[in-house]
Amino acid sequence: MAREKRPQKVSPKLRFQLAAFILAAGIAAVLYGMPFGGKLGDGTSEEPGTPAAIAGALKPYAVGAVQNFVAAREPLPLEAIEFVDGDGNPLTLADFTGRIVLLNLWATWCAPCREEMPALDALQAEAGSDDFLVLALSLDRGGIEKPKDFLEEIEIKHLALYHDKTGRMGTRLGAFGLPTTLLIGRDGKSLGRLVGPAHWDDPDAVALVRAAIAAGQADEAGAATAGG
Repeated sequence: MAREKRPQKVSPKLRFQLAAFILAAGIAAVLYGMPFGGKLGDGTSEEPGTPAAIAGALKPYAVGAVQNFVAAREPLPLEAIEFVDGDGNPLTLADFTGRIVLLNLWATWCAPCREEMPALDALQAEAGSDDFLVLALSLDRGGIEKPKDFLEEIEIKHLALYHDKTGRMGTRLGAFGLPTTLLIGRDGKSLGRLVGPAHWDDPDAVALVRAAIAAGQADEAGAATAGG
């Protein structure tokens, strides 16, 4: 007679990780314009060319590989953060104003972060330009050697090294778990975010990025026409 199988117990560590992930996703959903579990609007009610319309234009692209991307109701200001590049030069997000930035917060101790890094490298290779940059910011505390060695180990070729030795800049940006990825407009404001890993080299992700670039270009063209 077969014995009844007892359900496997979930470890306290796994329960904590799942709870933290759900909490982070819920907070992101509320902050970025959607009740947790609710439906996103189509963004068609906003006047074309406005910041809210730019953010709204991204909602239809939150599908497939980036279905967990939550677009902001309107671009949100971000807390100032400081970090350094691979040569130790101090930087802030303001140094990247004028470009669409995909800011990926990661660390070498985060397994999903490590797994998605090659896809982020591929995205930078395909879409990187004067209009767009993947900014992968390591939150490893201490020296820059650990993230530098990891990127070299997995043969990252297109991503530059950026590092926050304090490991606290993610908290300033409201990131309660890693990886967390923010899509930032040309004005330095957040257009939306994705909590958790994603296949950033997937056509769905590339389409989301190109939509953000196109929306930003249309906004600049509209501003130039109005000013001219």
